Amino acid sequence: MNEKILQGKVGVVFGVANKRSIAWAVAKAWHQAGAKLIFNYQGERLKDNVEELIAEFGPDVPMYPCDVSSDEDIAGFFAKVKEHTPKLDLLLHSVAFAPKDALESAFLGTSREAFRVAHDISAYSLVALSREAAPMMVEGGSIIAMTYYGSVKVVPHYNVMGVAKASLEASARYLAYDLGAKKIRVNCISAGPVQTLAARGISGFGQMIKHYEAHAPLGRSCTPDELGKTGVFLASEGAASITGQVLYVDGGYEIMGM
Repeated sequence: MNEKILQGKVGVVFGVANKRSIAWAVAKAWHQAGAKLIFNYQGERLKDNVEELIAEFGPDVPMYPCDVSSDEDIAGFFAKVKEHTPKLDLLLHSVAFAPKDALESAFLGTSREAFRVAHDISAYSLVALSREAAPMMVEGGSIIAMTYYGSVKVVPHYNVMGVAKASLEASARYLAYDLGAKKIRVNCISAGPVQTLAARGISGFGQMIKHYEAHAPLGRSCTPDELGKTGVFLASEGAASITGQVLYVDGGYEIMGM
């Protein structure tokens, strides 16, 4: 993608963990389209990963720690963002977490704490980040969250994460309503299964990939590059009238009944 359709845009990216992260695929595509980006990292364990990746964009790309389960951390992160730019145009939310045991046993056994944690980090964080970003989107903007088909249909072992993703999608719709008057659009990309660090934590992930290959109209799921290009589209003027939507990028699997 050579055209700099996001030239002059400034965005914040939440959720890069390593080179296989969907957040990284979207960030690369945004950068190639001309956007300037600021990154979060989750804890010291991931700091070096993020630092090494964003070095591809040149020296001095801003990155700051931010635990999205902490309002204090979120406020501190956006205070740092304001040191670099008076305005924002883009926000990527590619953040999700549930305790590992909640993704292995039956959903019926989900503990109250696992349910709380999954919704706090995977869904409420979109609300909290949008609340800080929106006042900086003085010329309008695009907020994009990553979701998955397990929000609307049962995917074995996805469990409480599917319920949290349903909450994320509903939150995006209500945010789209609240922020529409400010010309801020809020949408979700529902990605088919791709090999990421988070995906490896889902039991039976290999079978899931094979199932998409067997049943999706295109005979496959999707690639990180394709997700990046979709992220550019939703961030661009080409999507100026699209808000509150879930856009499936999954080889067409979502349309199938059997």
